[in-house]
Amino acid sequence: SLTLRVSMPSAGSPNLLSPTLERLAARVGGLAPADAREADSQARILALIRSKQDPFSRHDYVPGHLTASAVVVDPSRTRAVLIFHSKLELWLQPGGHFEPGETDPLAAASREALEETGLLVSSAQSEPLFDLDVHTIPARAAKGGSPAQPAHDHFDLRFLLVASSDDAIVWDGVSAVRWVSADATQDLALDPGLRRALTKALGSPLA
Repeated sequence: SLTLRVSMPSAGSPNLLSPTLERLAARVGGLAPADAREADSQARILALIRSKQDPFSRHDYVPGHLTASAVVVDPSRTRAVLIFHSKLELWLQPGGHFEPGETDPLAAASREALEETGLLVSSAQSEPLFDLDVHTIPARAAKGGSPAQPAHDHFDLRFLLVASSDDAIVWDGVSAVRWVSADATQDLALDPGLRRALTKALGSPLA
């Protein structure tokens, strides 16, 4: 008798992805990394998309989950918006987690920009996904009704967006908000990945 052996694809195989994740993987894979850190981030984000049924879930801490960020510029692309994050105590770009059921990263990034700065934004170019970064979020103890969370990684999808006005305001989870030029970032302690994204966004080297 003959024994038939059927080889099943692994859980991380791209052909098992939903159409939403297939499209996202194609967009992430189509980005040309600007440096070694971004190339590593691209590989790790693709691996996450291909191995997780729901990479958007903020409750998946091993190794982490997708987030969406907005690098918001003015129409001349000479200034960008930075926020001072209340919990992390760092100058960052607007951004954060996907809401339950949310799978459109551009919509998530635009929503975060509105929630954290009050700015209405739109895509600054035909493909607004322009930077990728994986970074570690430290563990946090339970506080003020918020549950504890372990250290984990944010697999950040960053979009280049243009603001409809200059009227940024301090909003959800933010202690301060400011427009900065490339020169004005010199005295700020910025993460290397954010400096790279601002270099791309503003079109000039940052110190």
